[in-house]
Amino acid sequence: MIVKNNAGKAVIDNPEILEKDREAVINDASSSIIEVFKGQMESGKLKDLVKYFQYPEIYKSPLTTSVINKFANKLNRYYNLSPASALNISKSLIPPVMLELIEQTKGEKNKEFTISIFLSKINANRADLSTIVDRLMVA
Repeated sequence: MIVKNNAGKAVIDNPEILEKDREAVINDASSSIIEVFKGQMESGKLKDLVKYFQYPEIYKSPLTTSVINKFANKLNRYYNLSPASALNISKSLIPPVMLELIEQTKGEKNKEFTISIFLSKINANRADLSTIVDRLMVA
């Protein structure tokens, strides 16, 4: 829902993206985020991922840049958008989505959407990451 809620100008109201493709584009944005996060965990960079959620410099982060580039590549490859247009769309959608994602994991209102729960779900619940993530947040 976070991606869809932020997709207005970049996707929904964008004439470059065909109406029939808009839902798929939103799904590709979501999957790009998940793929980058999963890659971080699988390459042993869980600590860096946790730090990203604690101290986000949203527009400077290599993690955000990775998601932007992955999504732009999908837009270019699957939706016939020029590389420049794909990158512009990705840059207008991904940073606000990432910021909202971080804010939601920090929110006191939403105890069911913590960093630990979110990362465990990305990890396909293969492991409960809450103890590890809690320790990394203190470190």
